[in-house]
Amino acid sequence: MRRRRTGPGSGGPDPAGGTEGDAMDMAVGKDRARGALLGLAVGDALGAAAENLRPSEIRHRWGRIEGFVSEDPAGTDDTEYAIFSGLLLARHGSALTVSHVERAWHHWIADLDEGPFRGAGFSERGTLENLRRGLAAPISAQHRHAWSDGLAMRAAPFGVFAAGR
Repeated sequence: MRRRRTGPGSGGPDPAGGTEGDAMDMAVGKDRARGALLGLAVGDALGAAAENLRPSEIRHRWGRIEGFVSEDPAGTDDTEYAIFSGLLLARHGSALTVSHVERAWHHWIADLDEGPFRGAGFSERGTLENLRRGLAAPISAQHRHAWSDGLAMRAAPFGVFAAGR
């Protein structure tokens, strides 16, 4: 009977309790997660100046956009809401509830006079107005403009969180 090697380089158990393959998979997963979230933020900053412009207007102003076109590039509410969602997932994980989200909206957004989320889209502003009027989630998210891209800006953190599940 042949003995199976264990430890580093063997693909077998390592002293930390998993396998070397598990550790490598985790490292690759973290790298991909970081890439997805950084890609979201950089892509948002690259496209921010062109937001809401028609393709013909973009071509007229800058031609093909291949780099930052503003002197002070920054992300928009898209990045801010992705970070917001990521923070909620980091804090609550799979136990995240509508109640957690509503409390976070009040604490970090709705109950503040100023702060981040200054460029919130009409869908988010409708939700904020409803929360400030006392409507509770999930009713607070039901308004005439609930069809925007608001969900798309929060998809990456949920994809990262659920990867491999």
